[in-house]
Parts: sequence; structure tokens; C-alpha cells
Amino acid sequence: RSRRTKPRKSILSMEVDLLDFVEQCRRLVKQALGKHAGEPASGGFARWKHVVLHCFRLEDAHSYRETPNRLNYMAEIRNVLGLDRDDLPDYSTIYKSFDRLKMWVWRALLRVSAQQHPQSGHAALDSTFFDRRRASSYFRQRAGRTIQTLKVTTLTDVESLAVLDVHIAARWKHDTKTGPQVVRRNADDLQSVAADNGFQDWHTEYEIAAHDVEYLVHYRGSSANAAANNALNRAKGYSQRWMAETSYSTTKRSLGDAVRALGWYRQFREIVLMFAITNIEPLCEPL
Repeated sequence: RSRRTKPRKSILSMEVDLLDFVEQCRRLVKQALGKHAGEPASGGFARWKHVVLHCFRLEDAHSYRETPNRLNYMAEIRNVLGLDRDDLPDYSTIYKSFDRLKMWVWRALLRVSAQQHPQSGHAALDSTFFDRRRASSYFRQRAGRTIQTLKVTTLTDVESLAVLDVHIAARWKHDTKTGPQVVRRNADDLQSVAADNGFQDWHTEYEIAAHDVEYLVHYRGSSANAAANNALNRAKGYSQRWMAETSYSTTKRSLGDAVRALGWYRQFREIVLMFAITNIEPLCEPL
């Protein structure tokens, strides 16, 4: 079986079999795309093949230009993708398909990958940051880029560590603005949400409670009301909120803490794909 050339370790100390990973991606991508899976995306290749190629590219830590070269020596991976050695997509075709595949494709893959894990109904809401300074200084100056990090808010199942949803912003909104938006999209599947004091204000509490979701948010200060609320939340499982930070650590140790894409819309898609890959990796056979 084909293996990584550059092993990476997650905090779970799990290396996945690359062939098994690609097979899992093929299954989940076809499920996520449904009737659109076989539609041509770029260069005459089916849409599902392009999505799996991007999963493979990111998981195996190589560039667009390196992707066809890697596939040239990986017969088993080519067989999974239904590609002939003499008919591999050019690197430019793979690059352009990332532009043409809309955000709904990556969100669908994230949702399906999360559904492969047990859903407890209890989630953690938290934010982290990804560096976007990897592009050359020449490109940053030409693009007029001044924002150096992207703020990412996620909803993570506290038992399975599956990332259920992701919100990404270049212009950082306050947590009390993004939190309800993420919870609202997933309210039908949630019983409770735990969040730190950055997500606490009465507007947010009211909005989330309106969706019949218990909001375990940490209060600021040391008043009697704050102390009583925080003690009650701890009794209800607030301490599991740290699971969101565990998922961040897993993703960044495995796939890095910086985006490689140049355009902001590509960076948004790349981050969603990174969390989908983090959901897929535990489904694969460990090395």
C-alpha cells in the first residue's frame, strides 16, 4: 500500500494508510455530492475525482504540480480514482477545479464526514486562527493584503471530536455574532452547546435558547450570579468544552496551522477541507 513520504503525527499518534484514506474519501465524496458526483468539473474528469484529488493532495502534503507526478507512481491510488497512467489530469486542471468547485461542495463533505461519527447532541463552540502569510511578500503587496490571520469558529461534538460546522472570517467578527450563526445552522441536531465567556451576552443566550438548545456559557467576573451559573454549567458538562481545542490541535498538527492558497475564497475552502480530512482520518486503517 502507498504511504506518506513525510509522516506527520497528530496528538492521537495515528498515521493513516493513504490508500484506505483515498478509498474512504471516494465513498464519502460520492455520498456528499449525490447526483452531482459524476458531473464533469474540469478537463472532462468527474467532479468526485477532483474532490478526492484535493483531499489526497492536502493529506499527502504536496503541491498541485506534484500531484500528477505522485499519481504516476501510485497504481493503487489511480485504480481507486479510475485514472489511467497515460490520462492523468494536468496540474493546471487540478488547480482550476479548486476555483470551480463551490463552497457547498466542501461543506457537504464536512457534513457527511461528521455524520460517520456518533452524534451525542452535545457540542463545543470555540474559535481559533489560521495563518495566511505563507504566500510570497510580492503577492501580498500586489494583492494589497493586510489581514494576516483568518478567524475560524467551529462546532465540535464533545464525544466523537467530529467537527460539525465551520465559520471563517477575514474581518474578525465578535464571537457573539458568529456563535449564534453556527448554532442556528445545526440547532435541529443539538441538545446543548458549551462556550467560553467570549460568546456570552444576553442577545446570544436568548437567540440560542429560542432554538431549544441549552447554552452552557461561562460568565465573566466573580459575582454571585456568575459563580452560580458557572458552577451549574460545570455540573452539566461544561468542562467538555476543551474538546474543541483538541480538534484544533489535531488538525494543525496533522495538516498545519497555515493556509497555502492565495485567494481568500480558496483559503476558506481549504480550511473547510482541512476539518473534513480531520473527520475522515479516524475512519481509516492505522499504519
